[in-house]
Amino acid sequence: MDAQPKITLSGVLSEGISIGIKNLASLIVASILWLVTIWIPYLNVGTTIAMSTIPIELSKGKVISPLFIFDAKYRKYMGEYFTLKGMMWMAILPASLFVIIPGMIISLGWSLALFILLDKGVAPGEAMIRSNKATYGYKWTIFGVGLVLNVLFVILALILFKIPHIGILLVFLLAVVLMVARLGCNAVIYRNLAGNEAAEEATEI
Repeated sequence: MDAQPKITLSGVLSEGISIGIKNLASLIVASILWLVTIWIPYLNVGTTIAMSTIPIELSKGKVISPLFIFDAKYRKYMGEYFTLKGMMWMAILPASLFVIIPGMIISLGWSLALFILLDKGVAPGEAMIRSNKATYGYKWTIFGVGLVLNVLFVILALILFKIPHIGILLVFLLAVVLMVARLGCNAVIYRNLAGNEAAEEATEI
């Protein structure tokens, strides 16, 4: 009997959008706090790292506190964060020169690396390896989630933009909703593919 897939396109979209909308207010406040403090040296690195790992917090199933971006633990991983980013781009950039496709595949394979790095506390190289293993067999699903959200945004934006006077404002609000929906979907993907790996290992034993 075939095992049930860990994630499906429809499952990620439905749950992810729900998680994102539930945290809409918190994410907006967190973004404002990040923008207000972005000019403060050292602190801005920690808050930027925190903002890029929002799906970790969302994957826990609770409404997040926007103040989490000031947690000192994010500054602790400053070196690992920049090392990971550098390692990834050193591989993705040349791979993208080969008709783009190889770069896309590698990007999808390492899409969970940053979350694993900060959530599991592993080394950058190990995070990349774990991400590639976790996303194996699910890259098309992950790609499909992003594609559906982008296509949906373009269609709705073209419709809303035609509304006199408030069209631009509505498109901006739609972009905000898309952002939180994408974060929610990333949270579902991370939780199901890599976030629960400890529990899965215990079950297998």
